[in-house]
Amino acid sequence: MSAAIGLLGGSFDPVHVGHLLLARAARDALALAEVRFIPAARPWQKGELAPAEHRVKMLELALAGEPRCLIDPIELQRGGVSYTIDTLRELRARLADTPLVLVIGADQMQRLDTWREWREIPRLAHIAVARRNDAVLTLSWLLQEFYNERWAPRLPDAPAGSIVDLPMQPSDASATEIRALLKQPPSAERDALLAALLPPAVLDYIRAHHLYG
Repeated sequence: MSAAIGLLGGSFDPVHVGHLLLARAARDALALAEVRFIPAARPWQKGELAPAEHRVKMLELALAGEPRCLIDPIELQRGGVSYTIDTLRELRARLADTPLVLVIGADQMQRLDTWREWREIPRLAHIAVARRNDAVLTLSWLLQEFYNERWAPRLPDAPAGSIVDLPMQPSDASATEIRALLKQPPSAERDALLAALLPPAVLDYIRAHHLYG
């Protein structure tokens, strides 16, 4: 069976160091063949985004030199509102029995039951839930039952079906915070925060193209 492929979806508006830390943690801890960053065309739970060409370019800059990390434009090519379940079905049809691992944060796990056809996800992929510093994962009884039924101590060889924990270092990076900072007047404090939250090439690109300001 082929080595597992990690799937990291999001608006990446903009991509930041937290995304990179999550991808590295999944790639290394789960021995993934690759991690695919999947930028959304139009996330159903979010508002307006920066144009796709800018978000993709920032991803290209952020992933330059990142081993086994790449961009998959599947949702941009499909267009319309982006639903994870549609993407997983399309990838499963393409990749046959290759193990797929949907990498999500604990905050996403806590609201998984708001996703479209969320109960179908384990039929198509494993789920890796990032747990920062072994933080307690507090779930509703419905999601706790879902989690308990599928939890595994390590990633199985099967194509799909399990939930595994993914330990990772905490990160304070937030795209919402970054966009708010970029709207503020320049200052040494603001610039230091942005430099800590964004890859240098991404910050340069944002400034060159006057994004978010």
